[in-house]
Amino acid sequence: VRALCLAALLGALRAGATELTVELPDSDRRCFHQELESGTKFTLDYQVISGGHYDVDCYVEDPNGKTIYQETKKQYDSFPHHTEVKGVYTFCFSNEFSTFSHKIVYFDFQVGDEPPILPDMNNRVTALTQMESACVTIHEMLNSVIDSQTHYRLREAQDRSRAEELNGRVSYWSVGETLILFVVSIGQVVLLKSFFTEKRPGSGGTST
Repeated sequence: VRALCLAALLGALRAGATELTVELPDSDRRCFHQELESGTKFTLDYQVISGGHYDVDCYVEDPNGKTIYQETKKQYDSFPHHTEVKGVYTFCFSNEFSTFSHKIVYFDFQVGDEPPILPDMNNRVTALTQMESACVTIHEMLNSVIDSQTHYRLREAQDRSRAEELNGRVSYWSVGETLILFVVSIGQVVLLKSFFTEKRPGSGGTST
């Protein structure tokens, strides 16, 4: 029974979800398409991991070309929606407002409701057994753990990107300071040397 419960938990975990991390060059746009049935629930979660001010434009269009979601310069957001028409839905991430910053964007696209972890769970008229209730509780806790792990993984990636960017700036600044000190030292040596250089008077006498 425990093996069947664990298999049901692993099989139902994150069903119908797509997670991707994409690179978004400057002045560019990336679009993704998904065909959905009418009355289907979907959720789009996204977050900018690195690049610029960690912001991106995002919009979602239905099969008729109608914009059902649009946000500009967002660092992260979540958009749940129930489809009204059948067809191909398009969601795009745009970095067209930036002329030099590359972005890395993570998104999680979940389609449909999560299936029940136990057979005929929604149609049952009797109460759940203790083992079944434990399976449901463990499943909910695992979902919570996955969400927390994803959140901390993205935070770690974002902090690492900021640390690498700061390290690069410090390195460039250190090299610049070294060059400036080198030039100033040479200038001081040349200037001091010019102060102590003995100037010999020219011989202006004539012989008879």
